[in-house]
Amino acid sequence: MAKSSGSHGQRVGCIRVSTVEQNNQRQKELLNASGRIDRFFEDKISGRTKTARPGLVECMAYVRDGDELVVSSIDRLARSLTDLRGIVDELTGKGVTVTFLHENLAFAKDTADPRADLMLGILGSFAEFEWAIIRERQAERIALAKKAGKYKGRKPALNPQQVAEIKRRTLAGGVKGSARAGIRGYSAYGVSGVKNV
Repeated sequence: MAKSSGSHGQRVGCIRVSTVEQNNQRQKELLNASGRIDRFFEDKISGRTKTARPGLVECMAYVRDGDELVVSSIDRLARSLTDLRGIVDELTGKGVTVTFLHENLAFAKDTADPRADLMLGILGSFAEFEWAIIRERQAERIALAKKAGKYKGRKPALNPQQVAEIKRRTLAGGVKGSARAGIRGYSAYGVSGVKNV
């Protein structure tokens, strides 16, 4: 295990659960049991990519040289091996120690432990593989439900008024103006019916 830098910065907790309905209490208890946590950052969203996780992005901007980022397990930080390695490298490059409690691994600037690096790669690969299997099983369940006529799909992301507003702005040539109307994060061309306006 790579040793902690031994500095006296803040200990910051990073928590992720996959959905709003899931409980983060187990992770919080584990982090608190590891010692004082000065601040928590949390995401209630799938961990597929770093950019889709505002809590992680905020956390990475917050931590400074000498701080320690504490995570309950590798798969709570990232589901992709590429993202995992990138996040750990970026943080340790800033002088932040990254600690994974479940795996008993820590990574810090200017410390090299080939065994810890190997374990990060292996465990990160398992997390990525597990995520791929979950997605595969989900796709299989959806296909079976569709075949049985039971699949309804997810709830619409936009309400009828927002769709009408996007259509109106599209016809007026102001697709980008949709953001001013409070409609963010959606492509007007991805909204059902807009392409046929």
